[in-house]
Amino acid sequence: MKRVAIAAISIAPLGEGASVSEYVAAALRVLKEDGRVEWELGPMCTTVWGEPAHIFDVILKMQEVMFEMGAVRVSTVIKMDERRDKPLDPRAKVRSVLDKLEDHP
Repeated sequence: MKRVAIAAISIAPLGEGASVSEYVAAALRVLKEDGRVEWELGPMCTTVWGEPAHIFDVILKMQEVMFEMGAVRVSTVIKMDERRDKPLDPRAKVRSVLDKLEDHP
């Protein structure tokens, strides 16, 4: 079975002011151009899924682009889930919980 992990990534430069959307957009461009992992932007983090080695590699590239933009310090928080007994899909995980809610349409 192909290894697939899901990771929630929060990455931002420190000391660059209150708005960091330019940095986040640059990091997302790295994800888009890399193309080896799927991703979904959220308000507090970006969820990525794919092979664990690809996830870690692209995170390093996302950090590097922020340094290239002039950041002197970058904070990265990673929360990762990997299963080896069955395929992982982040949307299926969400659907599983929503299906158990009585008031979900």
